Amino acid sequence: MKIAIDASPAFAHLRTGIEEYSYQLIKSLRPFLKEHDVTLYLRGGTRENIDFTLPATWRVKELRSPKFWTYGRLSFEFLFNKYDRFFVPGHIVPPIRPKNTIMVVHGLEFEVSPDSFSLKERRSMRFGIRRSCEWARHIICVSNNTKRDLMRYYDVSRKKIRVIYEGVNPPMIVPDNIASEVLQKYDVQLGHYLLFIGRVEHRKNIISILKAYEILREHFRLPYKLVIAGKPGYGWKQIERVVASHSYRDDIIVTGFISAQEKWSLLRGASVFVFPTLYEGFGLPVLEAQMVGVPVVTSYTSSLGEITRNGEVDSAVTVDPSSPMQIAEGLQLLLSDQSLRTQMISAGHKNARRYSWKKAASLSAKVIVAGRKSNNR
Repeated sequence: MKIAIDASPAFAHLRTGIEEYSYQLIKSLRPFLKEHDVTLYLRGGTRENIDFTLPATWRVKELRSPKFWTYGRLSFEFLFNKYDRFFVPGHIVPPIRPKNTIMVVHGLEFEVSPDSFSLKERRSMRFGIRRSCEWARHIICVSNNTKRDLMRYYDVSRKKIRVIYEGVNPPMIVPDNIASEVLQKYDVQLGHYLLFIGRVEHRKNIISILKAYEILREHFRLPYKLVIAGKPGYGWKQIERVVASHSYRDDIIVTGFISAQEKWSLLRGASVFVFPTLYEGFGLPVLEAQMVGVPVVTSYTSSLGEITRNGEVDSAVTVDPSSPMQIAEGLQLLLSDQSLRTQMISAGHKNARRYSWKKAASLSAKVIVAGRKSNNR
């Protein structure tokens, strides 16, 4: 079978979110698609970012297109090259494409939380994803929450959608001396700070985190620092002003973009991981924190309540993201109640082990090759 994959996000020079998902999934698909003729389509100049061995039946094709990659260059490519399947691990499908096209939808944040995006972003994503859902034969959603949103907002047929959870990487092993240097760099001590990791933007609810932090310091008298790690996004200027005028500004560290070593060092050293975002298609940072034994405060909305609930067991303290007081109370519980803290750490370990890239790739390969139903359940 001839299979084309839009691998352009997977080998971008900087990977976050969808780029990281695409990279990990394509890497994990190798044993499941090794008997097929697979072509990875990349943007020009990114082949060098492939850092793993490809099966003998796979090949790489770079397309040079500074603009209109999907709608223009990929569409033009499919005018002359025919494939049995086309897999898009991102969420935009070209108008000219193989009949059997499979796409992944990661979330409809811009529909659920429109104030967190510019008008231009909302219009662009609404047009692109709505059209792509019409054009694709099969759609993979990374959570049941995203599936429900597709059905609600775009009236996508339930029969067209498959739910396949993302995987979680094993934690990076960072030498103790380097981990210590990272903590020194950001002026924090092991176990004496709260941590958020993600794009620093409105959708991530940063301002509510800052309000909750003020409550934690003033009302509960807990002298922990707050580390906000990630590159700026939509709404950054307002967030920056709130940080600058905060009562505890000297104890708030805003790092900007961090490396993988820095991320894992900060995760391991945190007392609580705080992630009460307004909307997540999946919420991978929560599971990464659980893997390294850090208890989590997160939202009960969107997919976050879904991925942190293991059967009848809650593996995180879940709160209303619109309530800074609830966020502060959740943090206070995990910082003050040692029994609950131990319980959440244990439950978090067990919960995170449910998710693997091997499982995600195995189920995704079945959809790509045969179009069979491959839900996690």
